[in-house]
Amino acid sequence: MGEEVPIIDVSALLTPGGDLERVGSEIRTACSRFGFFYIVGHGVPEPLSERLEAESRQFFALSSSEKREIEMERGGRAWRGFFPVGGELTLGRPDQKEGLYFGEELGPEDLRVVAGKPLHGPNLFPVRPVGLREAVWEYMAALTALSHAVMRGLAVSLGLESDYFRARYTADPLVLFRIFHYPPLLSDTAGDGAPQFSVGEHTDYGLLTILQQSSAGLEVKVQGEWQSAPPVPGSFVCNLGDMLDRMTSGFYRSTAHRVRNRTGSSRFSFPFFFDPAFDAEVSPIEVGEGARRSGDARWDGIDVHDWSGTYGDYLLDKIGRVFPGLGREVL
Repeated sequence: MGEEVPIIDVSALLTPGGDLERVGSEIRTACSRFGFFYIVGHGVPEPLSERLEAESRQFFALSSSEKREIEMERGGRAWRGFFPVGGELTLGRPDQKEGLYFGEELGPEDLRVVAGKPLHGPNLFPVRPVGLREAVWEYMAALTALSHAVMRGLAVSLGLESDYFRARYTADPLVLFRIFHYPPLLSDTAGDGAPQFSVGEHTDYGLLTILQQSSAGLEVKVQGEWQSAPPVPGSFVCNLGDMLDRMTSGFYRSTAHRVRNRTGSSRFSFPFFFDPAFDAEVSPIEVGEGARRSGDARWDGIDVHDWSGTYGDYLLDKIGRVFPGLGREVL
């Protein structure tokens, strides 16, 4: 059994005059050891989270034909909508989950939409349940504000000005939100004898992910060993993405994680991705003498420190791998 993923009270990040140094110190320890941490004192109303989950459960209980009325193919280059179980791949293998993709709502007159920029455009919402649209909008607004606050803590944790990331990367962040439903796994192995996962081993792509989860199943790879990161009442799970790993030259790790829903019932998760602006050039930052490290080889053999370009370039390459058919069609 490894060290437990730490729990950090981030209320100081939301309070004028709060002790940013205390929170920054705790975040620094968590990010350099784990790349994961829980947050409490986050200010997101619990009734909002509960309403979002209730509306989501109603949607995924609909018939397949009704859910497919907003399938991702209808979202085009905006890359929004529903995909069925097995419709998303991790390392070339189908995930045992279905989901909904959302992002910033942009109308047809927006210049980014006019230009056909991928991942920019309108969302797709189902006719039923009628309350899902409002719950998603409220939740995304709350998580956007929280993400800006956590990024202030991350900046302080690295010895930077608290507005470092907002000034350079997230004044206009790429915000993506997912709702995932994981049916219970019926076997530990797939038909070909390979291990069966709800989602296989992977890392996230951008800066910060903030996750609400309904039940156990999330597993985090810490110092080469897998350990559970179950729900903690009143908390969210935070983890770092590849761009923050790149920025800190590996001092803050984009830690591999996976999901196995062995609970015997449906599992829901609500990952909110707070990433650099689509056109932002992502470059290393100075994190202090002795702070950098090479770390272990990544699960996919890719070295994010050898890569260069805009965040949009990196993201589109990754998304094209998890939705290869859709990628060939719209990218």
